[in-house]
Amino acid sequence: MYADHMGVRTWYQLEDSVLAPIRQAYIDYLLGHGYALHTTGHYLACLAHFSRWLTFRHVDLDQINEELIRQFISVHLPDCDCPGRRVCAVNFTRAALRHLLKMLRAQGLIRPRSSSLPNTVVDELRLLDAYLSETRGLAASTRRNHRDRIGEFLINHFGSRSIDMRRVKPRDILHFVVERSKGLTPRSTGALAGSLRTYLRYRQFMGDHTESLIAAIPKVAAWSMARIPRLLTKEQISQFLDAFDTRTPSGQRGYAMARLLVDLGLRAGEVAALQLSDIDWREGTLRIQAAKCKRVDFLPLPVQTGRAVSDYVHHGRGRTPSRALFVRHRAPFDRPVTSAVVGCAVRQAYARCGWPATSMGPHLLRHSLASRMLGNGASLKDIADVLRHRSLNTTMIYSKIDFNRLVAIAAPWPGSRS
Repeated sequence: MYADHMGVRTWYQLEDSVLAPIRQAYIDYLLGHGYALHTTGHYLACLAHFSRWLTFRHVDLDQINEELIRQFISVHLPDCDCPGRRVCAVNFTRAALRHLLKMLRAQGLIRPRSSSLPNTVVDELRLLDAYLSETRGLAASTRRNHRDRIGEFLINHFGSRSIDMRRVKPRDILHFVVERSKGLTPRSTGALAGSLRTYLRYRQFMGDHTESLIAAIPKVAAWSMARIPRLLTKEQISQFLDAFDTRTPSGQRGYAMARLLVDLGLRAGEVAALQLSDIDWREGTLRIQAAKCKRVDFLPLPVQTGRAVSDYVHHGRGRTPSRALFVRHRAPFDRPVTSAVVGCAVRQAYARCGWPATSMGPHLLRHSLASRMLGNGASLKDIADVLRHRSLNTTMIYSKIDFNRLVAIAAPWPGSRS
């Protein structure tokens, strides 16, 4: 049956290869995740080519790992002259072998992915992540950024040795920040210094005396009020919303996500994290599990927003056991979308409007909501409540775009007549 649909040659090329024992399991894995037969056939052809290469190199099944796949794709494929192979695009090959690794690890046939970091650093970052999640309530993306920067510091200073903060001196902190910040923008340098400060405060929380180390972190001149937020006008917002084709399921999903971004100022991660149970249709409210802290907020659900979400749920979402509000429309199905999918839908709509999508993201819609609220007479406190800022200082940047009130308090230019 599978040979008929996916190619007799591919099926039998795998029969005498190192991957023969998992051939059927691989197909079942792909079909179980909703991949079509023709896509599975493409992936199986890539697998057959990879299996011939493994057999030629006398590699056993339990030796397959990321490094072998890197060598196959980066070294072998560009100069491949294997006889009778079916040519597959590199992106198909990469996806096929990524699924192979997932399936083999799920069945315990190969070892878990090993980290390139020393065990001491891995353990330290794991404990730091738990602290940032459980005590600080930081979002997963924020924690990941902190881990990447702190991991670099720990490797730079400790290598594979045990981590002992008594061996770190203030000059080491200063030297790391100065050297690592070469070529970085002030904003990126400030993020690096912030991550280091976060880690040293964690060590202080754990009982280490890091006061002098924290004081050694240089201040970075990156003022939060230095820029004026970019905005979209009401006409541009209308053009943006009209850029979604609501006749298709993907268009209905994109339009519903866009309305949540435009009307409620949600973050992309908050849109992706929404569950069906977060909407109270009787009360007309939306529950937000805040991405940046461990708290729950409730926002009123505007009529237009609710209608867009309802249309997607009833006509575009399809049947799925997932409780996520927005789910994937391509295999693997039944999985929630990510913030990257939300951002991609927004940027594609920007591109259809003829705007520079590469320099504009979903957060622009959040800024634009604040601008519209200001124009309608809302106070900064009202805006802070809707955008769920924990500090009013975060909202103060929008005072720079309240041009009507700024004109009223602007002093005349020295020497002018008015």
